[in-house]
Amino acid sequence: MLLHGLGATGEVWEGVVKDWHGSWLVPDLPGHGRSAPIERYSFGSIAAAVAEVIPREPVTVVGHSLGGVVGLALASGWFGVDVTTCIGVGIKVRWTGEELEKAAALAAKPNKVFATEEEAVERASRMAGVPIRHGVSEVDGGWTPSLDMRAFGVGRPDMPGLIMASKAQVVLAAGENDPMSPQEHLKELVPEPVVFPGAGHNVHVESPSSLLPLL
Repeated sequence: MLLHGLGATGEVWEGVVKDWHGSWLVPDLPGHGRSAPIERYSFGSIAAAVAEVIPREPVTVVGHSLGGVVGLALASGWFGVDVTTCIGVGIKVRWTGEELEKAAALAAKPNKVFATEEEAVERASRMAGVPIRHGVSEVDGGWTPSLDMRAFGVGRPDMPGLIMASKAQVVLAAGENDPMSPQEHLKELVPEPVVFPGAGHNVHVESPSSLLPLL
């Protein structure tokens, strides 16, 4: 099970699954891409929505950023999913008050409407931090990113609590040059985080093959 980060869509995992010979499932998170929005965004509510599409059999969850936190929530067993291993890639574990205020401000903003699909795709890609094609919708007056902006208000994850509650093996990983998930922060949570040499925040897009040995 591959879970994308905030603002992205499941398409960001294309480079990983094309060389993966096992079975896989790649949803769009609620309020992202082609998935419907939900009433309120929290790590638990997103996990509950994702749990509805996961087969009731042992599963490994690989999540990037927000998707990694959702994976940890699923690994608790609270949502009826049997997660055997949870791999969190590029999770931001430290948040300042200013960063949380900025995220809350974004959550209160409406999405912009653009005259062309290309402009909306550019905006959606900029919010995701990676190129995406399926993250826009046609609306009256033009095109807009499909992302429900309220998702930015998801808040700060309780990483120690989520790891403690996990019934699965937990692996934390990040790119060597990921400014959002530096190794010293991850080492406060797990003794040996996995480092992807030369990679930044979006290693699954920058260097998809780097994830295959981990899988």
